[in-house]
Amino acid sequence: MDYIKPVQLVEDVATTGAYKSNLAVKDILIKGILSGAFLGFSTTLAYTASIETKLGIVGAFIFPVGFVLILLLGLELVTGNFAMLPLAKMRGFTSGKSVYVNFFWAFVGNLLGSLLYGGLFYISATKLGHITEGPMIEKIISVAEGKTLAYKSLGVEGIIISITKAILCNWMVTLGAFMAFTSSSTIGKIAAMWLPIFLFFAHGFEHAVVNMFVIPTAIFMGANISLGDWWIWNQIPVTIGNFIGGFVFTGLALHLVNKKETTSAHVMVNSPAPKQEKNL
Repeated sequence: MDYIKPVQLVEDVATTGAYKSNLAVKDILIKGILSGAFLGFSTTLAYTASIETKLGIVGAFIFPVGFVLILLLGLELVTGNFAMLPLAKMRGFTSGKSVYVNFFWAFVGNLLGSLLYGGLFYISATKLGHITEGPMIEKIISVAEGKTLAYKSLGVEGIIISITKAILCNWMVTLGAFMAFTSSSTIGKIAAMWLPIFLFFAHGFEHAVVNMFVIPTAIFMGANISLGDWWIWNQIPVTIGNFIGGFVFTGLALHLVNKKETTSAHVMVNSPAPKQEKNL
């Protein structure tokens, strides 16, 4: 059977997390840059679909394309690593220092890749600044303002909302990364990982790497958003929320459940079979 059971799945994810934690900085950076760019591609594709069909759900259905590319190519996405690498640490497969090093350089790589695609997309969409209006430009600016200025207007409550939406987002994103391990076939992996990613985007939750593309690109296009607005009201709290969602609700939860399932299975295998009662 192609289906891989959860016990083996979690062990495979932990092994992969250990491998990722020991990558050279150069490799993490290059893989991180590609991941940031690919998410930018999938974001503009989703926006294009939403604009042309006037149905946001269509864009959400298409958006997981970028995650499929990232996971199938074994690239570095810091939000996915927020669950996979701590799992490897909890299993004793890697060190805390290696986890932190990967987080830092994957974040930097994702940021550089997002900015790279954002700059190139700005040139394409605005004809090097000669076009200042249009459905795509308006869409990106509107979304970016909703991710920054809308939270800023609410003060501390805005921070709480952004962190909460980030937790919900990365709960699904990391679940998607884990679901890719439920199958050994390419089609099975794609189908399994597609579902949670679709869920997060359809709900409009907050993803740190997607925001690394959307918000600075909106700034390039003339949005009234400062660097402080970007980092204080979105990037920092969203990254924190993404870590909590990935680590607690996926990595830690599945680690604990897997330990219980393993213990239960061991008890069932080694316990004597119950005696059959004779029919009277």
